[in-house]
Amino acid sequence: MARIPKVKELINTRLASTYGGWIYCDYCGQNIGYLCYVTYDHFTFDYKCKCGHHGHMHIAFQDSNYIKTSQDKFIIIKNRLCCPHDHSPLLTIFSEKLEDYKFEIVCVECKRKYQEEKV
Repeated sequence: MARIPKVKELINTRLASTYGGWIYCDYCGQNIGYLCYVTYDHFTFDYKCKCGHHGHMHIAFQDSNYIKTSQDKFIIIKNRLCCPHDHSPLLTIFSEKLEDYKFEIVCVECKRKYQEEKV
């Protein structure tokens, strides 16, 4: 059965597909990351692109829930930030194209919330 987003907010941002794929700044068109389609339950992303514009994403699914916030660090596999518990690829952020950013993402498998911020 297809997952249905309960919340989908995109401000100054666009996605290559309905709730995943390449992430673009809507102002300059730069590719700023990649969000894996089926490995997350909840994703919130705030950023300032190198072009000077701010963007925001918030996607959450009807069945979205999480157990706890994890202090564990992502593991990196082929440029993807992956869950340290089950190695699910979650996302890629092209930090060199962003002035700053912060995000939180919940892994669909382990139900843990991960957070990261670059100031």
